[in-house]
Amino acid sequence: MAPYTLVTASVSMLAKSFSLLSCTGTLARCTSALPTAYFNPVRCLTSLVSSPPKRPLNGYMRYVQQQKPLVVKQNPDIKSVDVIRKIAQQWRMLTPEQKQPFQDASLRAREQYKGDLQRYQAQLSPAQLEQQAQEKRQRLAKRKAIRKKRELSSLGKPKRPRTAFNIFMSEHFEEARGANVPAKMKSLMDNWRNLFSHQKQVYMQLAEDDKIRYKNEMKSWEEHMVEIGREDLLRSVKKPAAKKTAKKVKTKASKKAAGKTTRKTKKSSPAKTVQKKPTKKT
Repeated sequence: MAPYTLVTASVSMLAKSFSLLSCTGTLARCTSALPTAYFNPVRCLTSLVSSPPKRPLNGYMRYVQQQKPLVVKQNPDIKSVDVIRKIAQQWRMLTPEQKQPFQDASLRAREQYKGDLQRYQAQLSPAQLEQQAQEKRQRLAKRKAIRKKRELSSLGKPKRPRTAFNIFMSEHFEEARGANVPAKMKSLMDNWRNLFSHQKQVYMQLAEDDKIRYKNEMKSWEEHMVEIGREDLLRSVKKPAAKKTAKKVKTKASKKAAGKTTRKTKKSSPAKTVQKKPTKKT
């Protein structure tokens, strides 16, 4: 009977341990569903800087957020672009009194954002503030470059000439090996390296022809930009030869000036008088 009682006792102990584990698992699941502020007070006491506050939406975007689910529900087969277009048309048809609640909510959110931003920036160190300023400058420069590129494309600026490999890639991209774009690019690069020189010469000649095309088109495009008063979009032509000649002239002039000064100093320097010692008479 003793072995039997031992077995039952061990089984009961195992059952208790499994029940305890299941209780702890359910407790963990329950605690994960609640906010972390109730169960992680150490994180609140640390000096970690929270994320920056998000910029508030304007009145139109608040209207879009409100109307988008309704429009999608009424038109389930419509595309997302058409949804936004439909909402924009509805916004244009609203009266100023109907738009006013959305504008007022945007103003209140903007005031709250200013206060949150001041509190957030007060937590940052000078190095973090400098990093944020640098990231902002980079974002503005990127945005400016995108706007300039769009403007140039709208004004019909010619596309830059393609290289020999670019022409080869565009011709053989569809039949290239690989499931994705990087794999296809790798296989095309390998194929380009394995081409003979006479096979590459065909694409090199096409690239030279494309350079001539770009040069002619750019010349006519720049003439058109001068006509419409957009000289700010013209290329800045570098003149290294003129710079070199200017440097040579400067160096020659400086050498001549140095020679003249040395001559003047030689002329102006007084001659040394040599005093002869008197000879003793015998």
